[in-house]
Amino acid sequence: MKLTDVSKTAIVTLRSHVLESQKNKPIIIDSMAKYCLDKLISSASEDEKVLLFNRKLSSALTSHIAIRARKYDSIINDYISKNSSSIVVNLGCGFDTRYWRIDNKKCEYIELDLPEIVEIKKDLLKEHLSYELIACSVLDTSWIDRVTSKGNRNFLLVAEGLFMYLPKVDVINLFKVISERFYHSQIVLEVVTEKYTRGIWKKIIIMKMKQELGFDSGSSYNFGVKNALELESYGNGIKVIDEWSYVEDHDIRPRILKYMGLSRTQWTITATINENK
Repeated sequence: MKLTDVSKTAIVTLRSHVLESQKNKPIIIDSMAKYCLDKLISSASEDEKVLLFNRKLSSALTSHIAIRARKYDSIINDYISKNSSSIVVNLGCGFDTRYWRIDNKKCEYIELDLPEIVEIKKDLLKEHLSYELIACSVLDTSWIDRVTSKGNRNFLLVAEGLFMYLPKVDVINLFKVISERFYHSQIVLEVVTEKYTRGIWKKIIIMKMKQELGFDSGSSYNFGVKNALELESYGNGIKVIDEWSYVEDHDIRPRILKYMGLSRTQWTITATINENK
C-alpha cells in the first residue's frame, strides 16, 4: 500500500473502531469501518498483514481511540445542529468513516489527507463515496481556497490525532492563516503537552508507540502546548471555549486513570474563529 509510518496509524485507528464495534457493549458502532478494513486486508501483502492487520492491539488503546471518536462525533453533531448550512472539514482524515456516524444530511462534509491515503480511500469506498475528498497536506493552504470558494463562514475544522505530528512553527503558521480566512467558525483539535515533544519524554513516547504499533508512527510528537490558551496567541480572533480529555469520560478503563493527573497530557481543545465577525 506504500504508506508512510504516519499514514499507517490510520489503519490502527480503523482497526480500533472495528474491534470496539464488535464488543458486547460497544463504545461506538461503526459498520462502515468493518467494510473498509475487510477491503484493505484483501488487498494487503503478506508482510503488510503481519505488520498492520494481525498485530494485537491493547484494549486500552482501542478503547481510548473509540472514546475519542465518539466525543468528536458528538462535537460535530452539536455544531451542525446549531449552525445551518455548516461545512465540516475533517483534516488528516485517514481511513475514518465518520461521515456515516454523524448527521451527514445536515451539513456539507469534506475530508482532507495526503494523496497516498486519499487514493486508497477513494478506491475502497467507490460507489459509497458521496462527499468531497481532497488530496493535500494540511500545511498546503491551497485546501483553504478550495473549501471557501463559496464562502468562509460556519465551518467546523476537525483535527483528531493530527497536529502533534507536525512541526510547531508550521502549525502556528497554519493557525494564522486559518484565523485570517474563516469567520463565525470553530476548530476542534487534539493536542499534547509540550513536554512530550522534547528530551526524555519524547524518547519514551517513541519507544511506547513502537512497542504498541510495531513502527514509530512517523517519529513522534513535534507540536505541543503549555496550555489551551496558548492557541489564542496563534492568530487574531481565536478563542478557546472548551477542553476535554478521554480520561474524563465515564467509560474510561481502568478508572484509576481519572485520578492520575493525565487530563492535560493529551487532550482536545475547541476554539471559535472570529465568532463575532
